[in-house]
Order: sequence, then C-alpha cells, then structure tokens
Amino acid sequence: MSTRPAEVIAAFWAAANARDWTTFGSLLAQDVVYELPQTRERVRGREAYVRFNAEYPGDWTLEPVRIVGAGARHGASWTRFLVDGTEQTGLCFFDFDEAGLIARLHDFWPTPYEPPPGREHLTERF
Repeated sequence: MSTRPAEVIAAFWAAANARDWTTFGSLLAQDVVYELPQTRERVRGREAYVRFNAEYPGDWTLEPVRIVGAGARHGASWTRFLVDGTEQTGLCFFDFDEAGLIARLHDFWPTPYEPPPGREHLTERF
C-alpha cells in the first residue's frame, strides 16, 4: 500500500465511488474515527464506517476535484457529491497512522443539516 496521503485518498474515493467496500475498508485503520461536524455525528471503527458508507441512502456518485497530502500523516480532498440529482460540495481532512492507513476523517459540508434516518445504529451524536 502507498503511504503517500494523496494516493491513499485518491484510492479511497475511487473505491467508494465503485462501491468496492473491501478495498475501501483496507485503506482504514481498525479504529478509524469519522466525524461530520454539521450533523454532529461520529462513527467509530472500520466495520461501522464501511457500513455507514455502504448503507448511505439514495443514488450517489462523487468526483474528487482536488486532493492534497502533507508529509506522511495528513491530507485533504475537495469533492463534488451528487445524490439523487442534487450536487453538494464536500471538504474532507484525513489523518493517517504510522502504517499509512486512514485513522481519522473530518468531513465538512456547506451547511448544517439533519442526518438521513436509518443510520442511528452506526453513529453517536455529539
């Protein structure tokens, strides 16, 4: 596996868009933490975070606009996310562990919103 953040982030988004959850999960640390500040949701652990994405409602696609990496431990992406015909812009900041796996993500969306129903079993509100 590449330990360069920009390459790992590109592989992460490609796997998500392809619904390749095995590859997607292989890029994550076992104890990964994912946070959405706008909805105040946090997902802990690889299995829960893979399910969170696999079960995301609606017909969606995403396109990375820009991906950057800093050293071996940090990176960020700007994405266009299209869900059920509505486009959103996302900014995601990534932290990596010593093995080059994604350990923490902070995912920012343009405006606060209430999360879609049906994923409460995978998240905690903060």
